[in-house]
Amino acid sequence: MRQAARIQATSVALFLAVAAIRPALAHDPSAHIHGNDATSGESAYVAENDAAMNKMMRDMEVQPSGDVDRDFVAMMTPHHQGAIDMAIAVLKYGKNERLKRIAQEIIVNQQQEIAAMKLALGDPLPPSAPAPTQVPAETPASSVQGMDPDMKM
Repeated sequence: MRQAARIQATSVALFLAVAAIRPALAHDPSAHIHGNDATSGESAYVAENDAAMNKMMRDMEVQPSGDVDRDFVAMMTPHHQGAIDMAIAVLKYGKNERLKRIAQEIIVNQQQEIAAMKLALGDPLPPSAPAPTQVPAETPASSVQGMDPDMKM
């Protein structure tokens, strides 16, 4: 039970930290990437990050089922997927190699935790797929889900 409480506390802290910086990053998300234009890259990043946050928040709205364990997994799965989606955006648009490495670790760790939670409930695992830990900056957002199978991981 302590580990679940620690995970939940960490998740809340992460959510609050991201929520606190969102207003500072918010500007026109309709801009597109043009070459190495940092401003449009930032706008594309903010748009993708906002989309990930909004989807995560919608998907975390779970009606209580009466089974605390299932409710926890039902809420934590989209929370973890949101972290994955935000990390993918950093890989696409970020420049700091240390932060990109941390984003890669977040992707792998969050996928493993989703799988572990499903296994703990006896649920089937989702189909196996490579973790998208290397995303070129010029990759359009729509192609991340169906990543190039020849891409080096």
